Formats: sequence, C-alpha cells, structure tokens
Amino acid sequence: MPRATTKTDLLASADGQFCKMWQLIDGMDEEIQRAPFAEEMATMGKEAHWARDKNLRDVLVHLYEWHQLLLHWIQANQAGERKPFLPEPYNWKTYPSMNVELWKKHQMTPLDRAKSMLKESHQAVMTLLVTFSDEELFAKGVFDWTGTSTLGAYAVSATASHYDWAMKKIKAHIKTCTK
Repeated sequence: MPRATTKTDLLASADGQFCKMWQLIDGMDEEIQRAPFAEEMATMGKEAHWARDKNLRDVLVHLYEWHQLLLHWIQANQAGERKPFLPEPYNWKTYPSMNVELWKKHQMTPLDRAKSMLKESHQAVMTLLVTFSDEELFAKGVFDWTGTSTLGAYAVSATASHYDWAMKKIKAHIKTCTK
C-alpha cells in the first residue's frame, strides 16, 4: 500500500492496517499470544527492537506509547506550547534508548491491559486526525512545529507504518511458535 498523501488515504490506511493487525492477533491461540518470543527472533534483524521486544505485549505497548507521543505533541502545540515530537532529552539519533525506557515502563502491564490501551489510543488518534484538513495534514509549512515534514507524515509513521512493523514481528512470532 502506498504511503498516504491525503486525509482520506491516511484514515483508511491507519484503520485498515489496525484491523489487519487485530485479525492477525485474534487468529492466534491464547497460548501463542502469551508465549515469549523465540530466542531466534532477537537476531532476525539489525534493528534494536528485535532484541528489545520479548512478547506480544511489548509490541502492543510500543504502539500505544508512540500514539501517546503523537497525541501529546499535537495537543501541546495546538495549545500554544512549543514542544518537539520526541521528549527531552531524546532526538532522532537517540530515540532507540527512549524506546527501551518505554519498554521498561510496561514490564508489569498485563497483555489484556496492553490490548485495551492500544485500542483506546488508536481511537483517540483517529478522532484527533479527523479534525484536520487535507492541507493541515499534508501541506508542508502549515504548522511550524512539524519542521520540514508534515503532520500527516508523523501520523502515518505512528499508525499505518507502525502497524506494518508490528505485523512483521507478530508473523515472525507465529512462525517461530509453530515450528
């Protein structure tokens, strides 16, 4: 699916990928949903997340936390509080260490709670995104706080693209569990 460039496409791709992800999860036996990731998953890719995430819950809370980043960033800036997308002291070079802190924060979060948190945060993101026009989402320079990017690009990254990432991890988990 091509990256969204209109509000209609953004909302459709975000909801569509979210639904596909839940179909994948709902199709898993409860035992597989709760099973730890196989050790071999830690080396499936060069990215830090392959070693960081140990189970389905970790993937779901990661998505939830990135929804929170998007929501708080938009709401703060709309209220006139100049705020970067990534919280201090993080930047785009150091955000993997932020992801580890987010991972640590949720080690006691039960899977069922992670599921409900993610469903609620997805709905909150969708409810907020629908309030913006095509131009506000995809024209550069509309909001000075989005820098050289667009609000829509951030939204795609926190929704549809992140759901694609999650589905790759979930599929790898299913594959390694059923060997």
